Amino acid sequence: MMDYQEELLNEVYDIGEKLYATMCSKGSEGHTEAFALLTELGRTLVGADRASFWKWDKDNHELWTTSATKVNRIVIPEDAGLVGKALKEKRVIITNDPYSDPDFNSEIDKQTGYITMSILVMPVADINGDYIGAFQIINKMGENGFDEAEDVKKLSLAAFICGITLESETFFEDSQIDSLTGLKNRNGLYHDFMHKYAEYLDPKMTSPFAVFICDLDRYKKINDNYGHKAGDAVLQNVAGILAQHCREHDSVYRWGGDEFVMVMPGTDMEECKKIANEIREDVKNSPITVSVLPIKVTMSAGCCLYNRAKSIEENISVADENLLIAKDSGRNRVEG
Repeated sequence: MMDYQEELLNEVYDIGEKLYATMCSKGSEGHTEAFALLTELGRTLVGADRASFWKWDKDNHELWTTSATKVNRIVIPEDAGLVGKALKEKRVIITNDPYSDPDFNSEIDKQTGYITMSILVMPVADINGDYIGAFQIINKMGENGFDEAEDVKKLSLAAFICGITLESETFFEDSQIDSLTGLKNRNGLYHDFMHKYAEYLDPKMTSPFAVFICDLDRYKKINDNYGHKAGDAVLQNVAGILAQHCREHDSVYRWGGDEFVMVMPGTDMEECKKIANEIREDVKNSPITVSVLPIKVTMSAGCCLYNRAKSIEENISVADENLLIAKDSGRNRVEG
């Protein structure tokens, strides 16, 4: 018996060591790795086959996970399945006969060929006691299935840390998102340049890396003539157009006010100007209606090829100089 306990403790210590290393890492996938390790910790503590952490996206009324099975991200309605039931009823849910439970969703098993025999779901809360997700453990090893008193006690610390980790992730994500447009903000751009685009900015890289900055022509007049609500609607519309033109590796950010920055790795100046002009045309041809009045806007843009020997600000300053040329040359144009 002691041998088993020592083995279990060593597994727990190994996971704890990895969690600590993840916390100290600057990797961009830190939260994802932490959730994977925490679910592995839960699986180990109760002797189960699988574990997953479900995040509650309240804005989109969805629950999602990437660690429940070996398939890609799974998304379900927020009130679906045993996870949805646990969050709705704010209590632990256990079933040791899931196929006889009307709340069990067997579709995932059908997709993967997996057979679920027992499930334990613990709703997870933030520091204010508001539920933000759920910790799910599947298929307890042995014949008896899950025991609420014993297994919940074993899982409580891992579930608690999951809640703290998710709350931390939410705060981090919120700090990088512009609340009006839904685009990443300047903080998000700096973070992406340190992580997402780090390999592209390596001085040894030879592939082109393009950036352009754009703003709306005479945007102040829109606010003055139609009010700030209309101005906000215009910014949201333009942000949507910019996002639609982002390719797989591109990103767009709200730099500030009515200024936006688009980052395009693997793109030369000619392609950058071509895409910027396509966006400019779409903005010009996409008026919005506010209080039955159509509001037409145009935008100007300045492009540059990223100089890896210079800072982010210095590169964007070069693009901004080209934007000023576009403004001085009559607006509604792209320069670079």
